[in-house]
Formats: sequence, C-alpha cells, structure tokens
Amino acid sequence: MKKLIPGILIAIVFWFVMFSPLTAPNINFWLTMLAATGSLTIYSFLFGRKELLEVLDFKPKWILIGIISAAVLYMVFFTGNIITKMMFDFAERQVGNIYATKSQASRVFIGLSLLLWIGPSEEIFWRGFIQNNLTKKYGDMKGFIFTTLLYTLVHIWGFNLMLLAASLFCGLFWGWMYMKYKSLTPGLISHAIWDLFIFVIIPVS
Repeated sequence: MKKLIPGILIAIVFWFVMFSPLTAPNINFWLTMLAATGSLTIYSFLFGRKELLEVLDFKPKWILIGIISAAVLYMVFFTGNIITKMMFDFAERQVGNIYATKSQASRVFIGLSLLLWIGPSEEIFWRGFIQNNLTKKYGDMKGFIFTTLLYTLVHIWGFNLMLLAASLFCGLFWGWMYMKYKSLTPGLISHAIWDLFIFVIIPVS
C-alpha cells in the first residue's frame, strides 16, 4: 500500500487543479491532463513495472473486444444523456461544462491526445497499477470496488454530478473488464476509442 498512496495523492492534486472552480479557469485543461497522465504513467512504471508487464499482454481478440466494448459504452452514454436531460434540469448545463474544455485546443490535438496518450495512460494507472495491486492484496471484488470508488471520487472537485456519474459508470465498466479478462489491454483499447468518440467524433452534447 505504501507505493499506492503517493500515486493516489498525485492524482488527487492533478484532478483538483483540472476540475476545481478555484483553479480550472486558470489552466489549460488538455496540457494539464497530459502532464497528469504522463506523471502517473511514469510513477506506475517506476513502482510497478513488473506487475504492469504481467497484465500488458496482447492477443488479437483484445482489439475486437476493445472496439465492441467502446461502442457499447458509447451507446449507453448516448442513451443516458437523453434520459438524464429529460429528468434533471441541471443535466444539460453540467454536461456542457464537461465539454467546455474543447475550446482550449484543436479537435485534432484533443483527439490524438485522448486516443494515444490520455485514455491509455489512465488505464495504466487506475487499472494496471491501482486495481492490480489492490486485487493482489484484497481479492478481485474488493480491488475492483476500491479502485472504482477512488476513480470516481478523484473527480469530485468539479462539483458536477454528471461528471461523477460518468466516472462511476466508466470505472465500473473498465474495472469489470480488467477483472474479467485479467489483462489491461482490452480496457485500454476501449478507453482510448471511447474517449475519441465521446469527446471528438460524435459528442453527446
């Protein structure tokens, strides 16, 4: 646990800077996110290289599973976005706030960053490093639950219920994939592709 706590604290600080109303207006979200995920990836390999290499395997079927799961997750969010906007007055405004960062960089820069860096890096840290280690210590289910809670709560600084709900659902989805396949690769592919579609190619707002 000693090697996990500093990494989690680094994530908390970066996510506070990116999402808190006190700091978010004064920074470039995308550059900060690149720095955050890069730092967490480096930390993961420095203190968990052996464990990461064990779960960063490759099988051709991981590509198909990653693509299909990303499509399923996108459709869930597309449908959920319609339903929540019908049910809650605050939903449209909060979803719009999530997408407001798109004005800080070009579509190409955001798309490539999400696909090639941010999505994969988040999976390396949260599932490959955090969930992997928590699973070894507490078992599959507790490792899955603890990691999902951490992944969700680190987004709390934005005080955005839609962001928290999205983080919880994504954490459950990719955490379950990691638990099921015992591999980081399917979720990594899924996360990267989903990010690209939900933010750039076919945004829901």
